[in-house]
Amino acid sequence: MVRIVGGRYKRTPLSVADREGLRPTPERVRETVFDWLAHLLGGLEGISCCDMFAGSGALGLEAASRGASRVVSIELDRRGAAAIRATVQKLSAADVVEVVQADALAWLARSDERFDVIFIDPPFAAGLHAQALAAARARLRPGGLVYWESDCEAGEALLAAQGWGVVRAGRAGAVFYRLLESVEPRENGDQGVRPSS
Repeated sequence: MVRIVGGRYKRTPLSVADREGLRPTPERVRETVFDWLAHLLGGLEGISCCDMFAGSGALGLEAASRGASRVVSIELDRRGAAAIRATVQKLSAADVVEVVQADALAWLARSDERFDVIFIDPPFAAGLHAQALAAARARLRPGGLVYWESDCEAGEALLAAQGWGVVRAGRAGAVFYRLLESVEPRENGDQGVRPSS
């Protein structure tokens, strides 16, 4: 069973379909990551988040539970999106969480919205990590953070080539997870790097 770990919706169970590639982020990892985010961002109240490959919706709903004011959960699978939407309705959280059934890369390319945190956890076999990081860059606010989950430790070269720095990193079994910040100058001259705390 997958549950929300902390905040006002703590212990709420989440529907997880038996679908190839669906691999909800473990509770222990979510707890660690959201502790990191709260520390680095000075709290989660009022932040905006995008969960690019929502799956069970765990990351986006966890953000909403802990005080995010805006969460966009993008899920390509129709049944998966419907399940997240049902949970949002059960929690009366539709004023915070928008569930979008769409291709995440295409949706971000069309959007002009910026986010404080973007979660990237695609099906590992899909090979979408590089494209997702590139898409996230244009939609991340200066000082924002990206959560990136992958099945291999290799990837530092990809991150460096795309202008990302690792702020925090961890491992749970075969899963590697990181918080990233932009270290590449933006067109307007803003470095986009999280201020030191």
